[in-house]
Amino acid sequence: MYPNYPDYYKISAEDLSKNARTPILVLADAGEVYYELAYEMLCEIEKHNAEGRKTVFICPFGPFRQYPIFARLVNERRVSLKNTWFINMDEYLTDDGEWVDESDPLSFRAGMKAQLYSRLDPELIMPEEQRIFPDPHDPGAIQRLIDALGGVDIAMGGIAVNGHIAFNEPQPELSVEAFGQLPTRIVRLSAETRLKNAILDRGGAYDTMPNLCITVGMKELFAARKMRLTMTLDMQRSVIRRAAHGEVTSAFPISYAQRHPNALLIISANVAEKPF
Repeated sequence: MYPNYPDYYKISAEDLSKNARTPILVLADAGEVYYELAYEMLCEIEKHNAEGRKTVFICPFGPFRQYPIFARLVNERRVSLKNTWFINMDEYLTDDGEWVDESDPLSFRAGMKAQLYSRLDPELIMPEEQRIFPDPHDPGAIQRLIDALGGVDIAMGGIAVNGHIAFNEPQPELSVEAFGQLPTRIVRLSAETRLKNAILDRGGAYDTMPNLCITVGMKELFAARKMRLTMTLDMQRSVIRRAAHGEVTSAFPISYAQRHPNALLIISANVAEKPF
């Protein structure tokens, strides 16, 4: 019926996990997805605390619904975060290359405080210097920190409709190898990303969206020991199919998860449905 469309768009919900090049976990709804992520974060920290080891996450602000769940579990189970580092994967920048002000509703730094850090018991929370955002004046600090800490345990994130993870926008002009080695850097956001995020976060006010951001790179993300990637929106029905059944390409960054030894795509049942 649609001869020019890739075959992966024809895969049914029932067959989505069959022959997937990245494992897929399908859960009932978004609430289960975010609980799954929060619980794995908690278990990783508990295990490492018991072993006297550090825990290092690369984490998003978007999605963020896992953070109130995580905070509640931490407080209830009295899990210390004193030996845990949260490295946020990105932040919007002004046209002058500075972080957007925390008073801006788009600020990921403000969002992390509201959704996570303000909810944690002060006796359990990690020191402020262990709550990291990439610095536009020193992008290389992220890799230096990761090296000093002994690597990243879990890199987490949501996936955009153009396949970007963090703000690693597609760059089809680059080879698979070159794109995969991109480090933390300042990025000019694509028109697709600005429009989609304006619809989700600005009531469609596309002209007010930032042009620039700083993002942790593909190199740092995909060197993590585990990757946990979530999707809960209907518009991601095509994304999951291309991610798990398409080719690895710099035109669709999340496809690189196929090359990771411990990546998992965690999705809600609505995302598993055919896109059209």
